[in-house]
Parts: sequence; structure tokens; C-alpha cells
Amino acid sequence: MATASPAADGGRGRPWEGGLVSWPPAPPLTLPWTWMGPSWGQHPGHWGFPALTEPSASPAGSLGIFEVRRDASGCSMLAPLQTGAARFSSYLLSRARKVLGSHLFSPCGVPEFCSISTRKLAAHGFGASMAAMVPFPPQRYHYFLVLDFEATCDKPQIHPQEIIEFPILKLNGRTMEIESTFHMYVQPVVHPQLTPFCTELTGIIQAMVDGQPSLQQVLERVDEWMAKEGLLDPNVKSIFVTCGDWDLKVMLPGQCQYLGLPVADYFKQWINLKKAYSFAMGCWPKNGLLDMNKGLSLQHIGRPHSGIDDCKNIANIMKTLAYQGFIFKQTSKPF
Repeated sequence: MATASPAADGGRGRPWEGGLVSWPPAPPLTLPWTWMGPSWGQHPGHWGFPALTEPSASPAGSLGIFEVRRDASGCSMLAPLQTGAARFSSYLLSRARKVLGSHLFSPCGVPEFCSISTRKLAAHGFGASMAAMVPFPPQRYHYFLVLDFEATCDKPQIHPQEIIEFPILKLNGRTMEIESTFHMYVQPVVHPQLTPFCTELTGIIQAMVDGQPSLQQVLERVDEWMAKEGLLDPNVKSIFVTCGDWDLKVMLPGQCQYLGLPVADYFKQWINLKKAYSFAMGCWPKNGLLDMNKGLSLQHIGRPHSGIDDCKNIANIMKTLAYQGFIFKQTSKPF
């Protein structure tokens, strides 16, 4: 394995921060490699594939982001960009079947290249440079704004419900890392006293909402935060992401209508993570975040029904799906 600069490679490969990672020519692999998904971009001299797995390496398979290019002799070379254990979805498998017939390569590599892991790559000298690389295919948005409200509740349900926790995570669409956080608690006005059921479910106690800003004031601060983060720039594409349609289709517009408040346009389009997950994995997550974490072999972060913790889980699920090559699209309809 070798690390070459773009200049040393004749400019044929993909230039990454710190240079180009590529495989030297070696005897062809005899293991049953399976290509996963089509190229996310055509560039002179190489073909990029989001992922490939060596099925016999482990029951779950090993996910890797690779670059494939051909040298002067016509031998294809593999450039591992990022790897980690993952479960492949029926979505990626169906995409793979469509391209297998038209993209035939003869991968070259080292004979002992079996189960790929970041640890093994580090042992071959990739180390920290791997972390600087971007393993995700390009998303349609510069930023994803992950949102998950908590609201007043009881059994039987009280009406109207009021938002009491308003968290947003700004997720970079290129790296899928959290860049900024907005998090405020909101003072309910119609039912100012939280019920024991609400506190038990959300973990929010009365002292956390007493004296906090009203929803109108919080929405003003959201707008200020959006402006400060550059999210109101017309050249910056961003979209909200929620676990379901309730937050932005029901809760926010319903409470704003009750209070006579306008709903900002940026709240009127979003991605329902449940729908995105079902497109990627081929099954509907009945139990929301719990099912999605389980389906992707992820540990649940924090406390269920904590708005800020739920946002962190949503961001983690999104990063995992993006890592597998999934492209997020708007799922809402204008209202």
C-alpha cells in the first residue's frame, strides 16, 4: 500500500486532503468481492464506488468506501477511503444489481486483504489521515437541521399541547458531523404546570420550564441563530430532519395557529427520518429511534424522549446511512 501525491500519480486519481491513497499493483484477489452501488461521480481516469463488502469475512460483512481507477496497463486499483462494520440494505443491493452488468473491473490488491477494518488500515500506515478523508457521497444539502420537540402531555392527552423543549443540531452535509447546537426550554402558557406523566416521560421537571422564554421568543432566537450560522443565505441549502412528521406538520404549526404566530418558511420542508430509513433499509421502523438504532447496530444515546438526546440519535443514524451511500431527500409536501 502506498500514499502518493496527486502530482506523483499523474493526476489520474481523486485528490484528497493529504494526498491520494492508492493500492499498488498486486496479484488479483481471489475472494468473492461484491460491488455495492454505482459511482457517485465520474472523473477522468477513475471510477468511484460507494462501498464493497467481502461477504466471507464476517456474518455482517465489512463496509468500505473505495476508489477504483485503472493504470496504464489497464489494471484496476483499489483505494480504501474509510471502513467499518455495517449491515447492507436491500436498497444498496438493488442498486448494485443494476450496475454489475455494466461496470466490470478486475480489482487488484494484496493477497491477505480479507476483512477490512480501520484498525487494520491503521496498521498499514493510514492512521489519522483516514479521519481527514470524506467517505460520504455528496448530499443534496449543505446542512441538515436535526430537530425533535418535547411537548406537554398527559393521559388522557391534554389540548392544546405546547412545546417545552426546542433542540436543533446543525449537521454538516459533507462530513455528517455536528457543527452547532441550539437548545432551549420553553415556558408553556395554556397548561403551565407539567403533569407527573410528562415529567416521567420526558425527564423535564417544572423548574426547567419556569421562567423560560415563550414560544414566540424562542422562535425569534431560532431565527437569530439561523442567521448567525449562515443558514439564511440563499446560496446555502439546508433542511430540517425529524423522526416522523409530527414535529413540523402537526405540533409547531398547530401551536403557532393557536397563538396567532407565523411559521417561518424554513420550517415548511423537512426529511422524515423514518421514511428515509425505510427507503434505505427496506423496512418501516415501527418503534422509531429504537428500531432504527437496532437495525443499524447502534447504541442508543442518552435518555429516550429527551429532545436533545433524540436529536443526537437522529444525527448518528443519518451518519450511518450516509456512510452506506444513502442520499437524503425531502419527504414532506408543502403546506
